[in-house]
Amino acid sequence: MNERVRIDRHDGIAEVVMNRPDAINGLDYEMFTGLVGAARALGRDRSVRVVILRGEGRGFCAGLDFRSWGRQRGRMLRSFMKWGVKKTNLYQEAGYCWRRLPVPVIAVVHGVCYGGGMQIALGADFRFAAPDADLSIMEAKWGLIPDMSGSVTLRELLPMDQAMRLTMTGERFSGTRAKELGLVTEVSDDPLAAARALAAEIATRSPDAVALSKRLFHSSWTVSERRAFRVESALQLKLLLGANHKEAVKANMEKRAPQFAARSVR
Repeated sequence: MNERVRIDRHDGIAEVVMNRPDAINGLDYEMFTGLVGAARALGRDRSVRVVILRGEGRGFCAGLDFRSWGRQRGRMLRSFMKWGVKKTNLYQEAGYCWRRLPVPVIAVVHGVCYGGGMQIALGADFRFAAPDADLSIMEAKWGLIPDMSGSVTLRELLPMDQAMRLTMTGERFSGTRAKELGLVTEVSDDPLAAARALAAEIATRSPDAVALSKRLFHSSWTVSERRAFRVESALQLKLLLGANHKEAVKANMEKRAPQFAARSVR
């Protein structure tokens, strides 16, 4: 991590904050590495149950900072090389690292959410947006394509023709329109408060069940029934043998709030 990205932790909820408000959280090299570093740190922290991803200041993220691209051209170009065992480059990892986390990630979108910022939001499991948020897959304006995992995350949410239309035109649309398209989970006048409420509710559940629920759907959503049923059985058996399942049953029987241990699964 670095000064571009900070993590605020409280009650099992971690808020990852893009902290470059003077540039509407524009993406420079330090922001990319800060986001990936934050995700890696949270992946190692078993006390974290939910992540909220947001931008400081008047917008979520304005996308790539082209001024920094000019100043940092050499290392920005080198960062297109695949790195690590995940076979993603730096930019793809900044958008997709949230899917790799074993806990749910909620993106909170207000103000502008353009280009790379849009792809970062799409990497979250849930997206809460203000009705007047200003969103765009804006790469076409700059003669580019979405290359921060957008080809994967967009296909999960949109028909191909809709994804191509938004990509080829760079059309801007509101949070309300994004909900109609299926790109955001919920629209709220206070999306941060709504996201915190959902995070607090999820944090009361078994962290093992929450983690394996995320793995279940990401592992089985587009595979055959046979494969999906195998995944269900394997994950359920893992939960049945765990201490947090036993605590959930005991707490329900005793009509009290459960006291779960830290997450034991990845």
